[in-house]
Amino acid sequence: MNTYTHQIQTPLGQVTVSSDGHALTGLWFDGQKYYGKTLGNHTIEKYDLPLFAQVEAWLNDYFSGQQPTLHFEVKPAGTDFRKTVWNELLSIPYGSLTTYGEIAQGFYETLGKNMSAQAVGGAVGHNPISIIIPCHRVVGSNGSLTGYAGGIDVKKKLLQLEDIDLTPLHEPTKGTAL
Repeated sequence: MNTYTHQIQTPLGQVTVSSDGHALTGLWFDGQKYYGKTLGNHTIEKYDLPLFAQVEAWLNDYFSGQQPTLHFEVKPAGTDFRKTVWNELLSIPYGSLTTYGEIAQGFYETLGKNMSAQAVGGAVGHNPISIIIPCHRVVGSNGSLTGYAGGIDVKKKLLQLEDIDLTPLHEPTKGTAL
């Protein structure tokens, strides 16, 4: 299967988006941790799909302070567990925060499965569709801005764009709880 990529310029820097030809499969800030990890072996670079125009329009709306709605399919590649966590991230409202522990507790309440905040954190950290699957809206239980593969500065700017008060939040320290 072919994977198509395209670059889009955002106010926070260039991002690379990928698609299987039908759905969005990746969105990474250039140089971010795990950049392109889910790209296939048959990558066609700088390809122009109608989907990429939709993603660019979504990003333009987002960066102009709007709360865009998804009008395209997202299909991140990963384990069933990671996909479940990423699907949960899609339910975090614009301008809101949750914690890794709250997500883990939600799994226990809905599925009856015990899950650690660290396991949730691992899945959140490997999210291959940044911004659109809003992993930046997840913080540590103590208010730590931990766990963003695009970097803490980018996470702060995304949260500020959504008018989230950063005053009670802080940068992670070694051993920060999730």
